[in-house]
Order: sequence, then structure tokens, then C-alpha cells
Amino acid sequence: MEKRPARKRQDISIDNTGFSPNSNAEGERLTNKDGSINLRKIGVPFYERISVYHTMLRMSRPIFILTVFCVYTTLNLIFACIYFSLGRESLSGTQVPDTITERFLQAFFFSSQTLTTVGYGHISPSGFVTNVVASLESFIGIMSFALVTGMFYARFSRPEAFIRFSHNFLVAPFKGGRALMFRLATFKNNHLTDAEAQITAAVRVEENGKIVTKFFPLILEINRINSLALSWTVVHPLDAKSPFADYAEHDFYNNKIEMMVTIKAFDDHFSNTVQQRTSYNRDEMVYGAKYIPMYERAESGAYTELRLNKIDAYEKMSLPE
Repeated sequence: MEKRPARKRQDISIDNTGFSPNSNAEGERLTNKDGSINLRKIGVPFYERISVYHTMLRMSRPIFILTVFCVYTTLNLIFACIYFSLGRESLSGTQVPDTITERFLQAFFFSSQTLTTVGYGHISPSGFVTNVVASLESFIGIMSFALVTGMFYARFSRPEAFIRFSHNFLVAPFKGGRALMFRLATFKNNHLTDAEAQITAAVRVEENGKIVTKFFPLILEINRINSLALSWTVVHPLDAKSPFADYAEHDFYNNKIEMMVTIKAFDDHFSNTVQQRTSYNRDEMVYGAKYIPMYERAESGAYTELRLNKIDAYEKMSLPE
């Protein structure tokens, strides 16, 4: 395909994105697909740059439950070792063990009963030191379960957008020309209103003999909708106002381009504003295609069916020259 001649136009780039224009400092992409920033902070100790609260909030559900279980088991093992080291006479009511393993297991299960404040009663601490250790473990147990309960509530009550984005973005025909498009929809039974889309394109360009990254806000056909009940195809027309107006197919593939997407909306259930981010790069582009509709009337005619498994469905087609 013959390359289109470049047109001179006003520089509409912005520099308030929070990212550096220095291309040599960039990683593979600026924003990950899950919306997190592709950044690692160093130069200070690990414990100073990690927030346990934020880390626990962002964990997936299985990892969070596994982490709580591992902490609970580790605490029991530590206190079981202490009771075991204090001797057999430190715990009264225990059965006479045949092996060291049985003795340790009795200490472990006593620790579990103490940590959870269950206290079945057939085993009890004997002696001042053992009672001090048991009191300390009970205190740690009360504090730990209060923290875990708080984390469960925080994770359960934290507003989330629950938006699913199409894996690819398309360069598709649009009103006699071309446009960049991607699609999104909510995948839970939540309802978002006043949804707003913002896209910033990061493009590597040569300026004064140096390769720098310039950031362009992309003008959308519609940047705000009243209700995100069905799917929403976000469209950026490749017209004279677009930084990609002169791009042919090979220009999209040969230049390093990343589109950083932010969706903000109001959740009726939480009565709060939620947002979700993602990004697209040139490897996730499909040139010359259009999306296939992902919703239709149900067979009964009583309601509309939104087929979330078709959010990535598209068909190839030619584009206007």
C-alpha cells in the first residue's frame, strides 16, 4: 500500500498525563491491560513502598483466601512450636502421646483453639509461662480476625465497574471514512449511568533528532452516554482533527502507538462513581474490520439478550482509500 503524504497540522499534544516524554525511560507499555500502571518503584526499602491494605484489596479472591489461610496456619505453627518446646507438662489434659508427631499435633490443635478463642476445654495451659503465651495468642487471634473481617468487608463493599473490554481495537469504515473503535460492556448485573470515555494516545515521534513520546487526547464521536445498559462501541474518527488522520495500515504497525483508556460512570447500586482503565497497542489492532452486533431480541420477544461472548466478534472488510 502506498504511503499517504504527511500533512502539516497544529501540534495538539498534551504534557499533563503524568507520564514522561522520554522514550528511553519507557517499558513495553505505559498501562497494562488490567488498567494498572506498568511501573516498578525502587530506591527505598520494600516495606516502605508496599501498602499491605492496597495489596490485599487488589488481590484476586482465590489468592486473598489462600493468603489468609497461610497466615492463619503459620501463626498456629509458630505457637505450636512454642508450646511443644515448653514441655509435655505445659499443657494439661492432653492424651499421653506415643510419638513426637502426636505430641506436636496436640500442641498445634490447642494453638488453633486458642487463636480462634474456641477453647473446647479438654486441654488447658499449665504454669505461668504457658498461660502468658496462651494469653498473647488469644490477643493476636482477636486482632487478626478483626483485621480479616475488615478486609472482607472492604473487598465486598468496594465499588467496581465490572466492565469488559474487547481484546482488539479496530480500524473500521465510518461515515465514508475510517475510525478507531473498541467495544465495552458491563458483565455483572450492575447498571452504570452517565458513562464517560477518555482516550489518550501515546505516540513515539522524532523531534529535533531525538525519539520522544507525545501524548494526544483523542476526540470521540460520542464521549458520554446516559446508560451503559448494552454494549458501547467507542469511536474515534480518523478525520482532520485526529493525530492519525494520515496513517495508512503500515503506519499503525510500524509506529509505536498505545491508547490509554479511562471509563468513568455512576453505579446506581453503590451510589458512587466508579472507573476502569485499560490500554491498546499496535499488536492488538485489526485493520479493516467492523464489529458484529452482540445483542438481539430473545426468542420469546420479552427481553433483549446481550451476548458477552461476542464482545470480540468482528468481520473483515475493505476500507475507503
